[in-house]
Amino acid sequence: MSWYLGRMCGFDLETTGIDVETDRIVTACIVQVGGNHPTASDTWLADPGIDIPEEAAKVHGITTEQARAEGHPAASVVQDLVSGLVQVVTHGIPVVAMNASFDLTMLDREARRHGIAPLSDVVGDELRVVDPRVLDKRVDRYRRGGRTLTDLCRHYDVPLDGAHSADADAIAACRVAWRIASRYPEVGRALLDELHDQQIGWAREQAEGLADYFRRTPGKEHQADGVRTEWPLIPFKEASDVR
Repeated sequence: MSWYLGRMCGFDLETTGIDVETDRIVTACIVQVGGNHPTASDTWLADPGIDIPEEAAKVHGITTEQARAEGHPAASVVQDLVSGLVQVVTHGIPVVAMNASFDLTMLDREARRHGIAPLSDVVGDELRVVDPRVLDKRVDRYRRGGRTLTDLCRHYDVPLDGAHSADADAIAACRVAWRIASRYPEVGRALLDELHDQQIGWAREQAEGLADYFRRTPGKEHQADGVRTEWPLIPFKEASDVR
């Protein structure tokens, strides 16, 4: 059976910002869909322990005051997330995450911050990830327009209610992955192990192309050095200033 006809696990985070080394998790969702089983979804609201910038709150709708009043301790949320994904991975279910290197790296740094064994340390090379962003750029490289989850949902006729809420985004990412796999045999017929390995190479090529674009574009040259090519996780460096 093709991988996309079985169970998939959507994973999404909403955070205090976009720096994986210093920002924190605010909301999270792990949702299992497909495989002829009912959808099972778990969501979390964390108190990140730092102020949530106004710009971030405008995106996901959670203010510092709400997170402090209603959120669970960050360490507890991070432990739940790692434990939930460990269960998924050990059952051979792929983790579907839009721009996976952001969410998985953010979770990795949060785990280390709170003294929790990171997902990568627990499951090793058993982790299999499906990233709709990487897949879409591979199968439709020259399409004009944006590549956000909202853009992909529009292009692949996937409903997206409540964009930038972790649960809505996690489910939508799974639906987009299903659409891509059902439309493009290169993706749908690949064995899950092979697809994971292929995405590592595709993501690297896509990142290198973006960096090259920045180098050639006046006013954007400085952005080239910030492009990371690693997928689905940016390796942790002991020397990093992780607070």
